[in-house]
Amino acid sequence: MEKKIALKANHLVKYFNQPEPFQVLKDLSFEVKSGEFLSLTGKSGSGKSTLLYILSTMDTAYGGELTINGIKLTGKSQDQLAAFRNEHIGFVFQFHYLLPEFTALENIMLPALKLKKKSREEIKEKAYQHLKLLGIEEQALKLSGKLSGGQQQRVAIARALINDPSIIMGDEPTGNLDSKNTQVVFDIFRELSEVYGQTIITVTHDDDFAKNTDRIIEMSDGRLC
Repeated sequence: MEKKIALKANHLVKYFNQPEPFQVLKDLSFEVKSGEFLSLTGKSGSGKSTLLYILSTMDTAYGGELTINGIKLTGKSQDQLAAFRNEHIGFVFQFHYLLPEFTALENIMLPALKLKKKSREEIKEKAYQHLKLLGIEEQALKLSGKLSGGQQQRVAIARALINDPSIIMGDEPTGNLDSKNTQVVFDIFRELSEVYGQTIITVTHDDDFAKNTDRIIEMSDGRLC
């Protein structure tokens, strides 16, 4: 059975205007299939993080067209895009951005409480299930600031999953971790992709991480290699 297209980029072009006009993305077109685990790689300055920012709908100042789940997002208002992101895209960054004064459980619940599609009790139960999936349910009531780096990143992944997003986007999700925890995070992403059909797009400098994903899109000087 042919997999659906989760994301489609058509002729993406991006310029920076400071300190002088500079073209950072040069006519990029590609598709990502549902359930695919994809890595974006390239040297610093190649444009991969800029591309991820556009794919995540955070940057709207570009040329070309972006479609996710058959919905054309280019041209939509900031409010429409914010609502779309909260429901359809989960984010995992190099730095976890957890609120240290909140417990692991509370951090995971936040995006779902904001979405307001389920009761607080339903969201709490779902957050526990994600902690269990990631093997850290015993840390649920611990303040996130008291967790280890690896545990914090697993909480960040659970938070990214709470609204059942169609795509998880990672910006150097293992860049702040040692080799052991990098492997743990990779294994989690692999399971999410293979078992749960989760689409995952990650920017990474880690060649070992990238070569074990389903596909690598390498960038150089704003183009696809």
